[in-house]
Amino acid sequence: MTTYDERAGLSDLSATAGRVRAAVESVIEGKPEVVRLALTVLLAEGHLLIEDVPGVGKTMLAKALARSLDCSVRRIQFTPDLLPSDITGVSVFDQQRRDFEFKPGAVFAQIVIGDEINRASPKTQSALLESMEERQVTVDGQTYELPSPFMVVATQNPVEMEGTYPLPEAQRDRFMARVSIGYPGPEAELRMLDAHGARSPLDDLRPVAHAHEIVKLVEAVRTVHAAEPVRRYAVDLVAATRQHPELRLGASPRATLHLLRAAKAAAALAGRDFALPDDVQALAVAVLAHRLLPTAQAQLNRRGPEQVVLDILRHTPVPDPYGRPAPGSRRP
Repeated sequence: MTTYDERAGLSDLSATAGRVRAAVESVIEGKPEVVRLALTVLLAEGHLLIEDVPGVGKTMLAKALARSLDCSVRRIQFTPDLLPSDITGVSVFDQQRRDFEFKPGAVFAQIVIGDEINRASPKTQSALLESMEERQVTVDGQTYELPSPFMVVATQNPVEMEGTYPLPEAQRDRFMARVSIGYPGPEAELRMLDAHGARSPLDDLRPVAHAHEIVKLVEAVRTVHAAEPVRRYAVDLVAATRQHPELRLGASPRATLHLLRAAKAAAALAGRDFALPDDVQALAVAVLAHRLLPTAQAQLNRRGPEQVVLDILRHTPVPDPYGRPAPGSRRP
């Protein structure tokens, strides 16, 4: 049963998330669903991969989200000569103290923006693995905790492949969701010309939420209830990816956990203290597709992971969130 404090926490979440969403949307024109997904990932304690063609605002979205929060922010420009120690930090010998001193790397921030993450070598990319999963960094046998909240927002260009290194499956699996911004509509692009023509709207963006508020909102999301049918629905969707004939690699148990956490965050953003199958369904493509590897035949047939996830959604019975028998019909 939801307590008064929990209801108050969800009420605060709705108000604070509304301010953050409005601030980001003042910079990113005509993409409310993209902004909402970014907020969902933040409140679900996940990391976001923004994958799209050049010039559609990938880095702008990451910067707008970071600037709307009163959090520490570090930006990493991934290049082939970037070293793992540039990300995690390095121990330097101090001549005066006659001892080693740890110099934190760029990952020691609450919001870390990784620009063009696929331009760094796999060795450098792997420097993010521990921090993204365990929110800590280990250097020379010493473990250092990362600040809270902690979120990695990475961008990559899927078109220009020259000089890039594809993200390993283990790296992609640590991103809770992947989003593509896409081209703006004509009206949104016209408004963008008005807003961005003279100066960047980022210059006028001010923090509308503090770090300690985000931590409280994350705690409020944890109180959102997910009934057994909702949890089982998430499990069924992920299990179906492991048996699908058009996939040679299905989603991991981590994907199931990420899907449920994201569904609970989406429910909280909608003002509910309970998750529904609709929340799981709405996030399935964003949370699962980037983790899947299609077979060669599926690629020849131009069938990507997104189409496979949509097929799975069409063929997996949707349960009643209150435990009543599932209807005979399946949702399209």
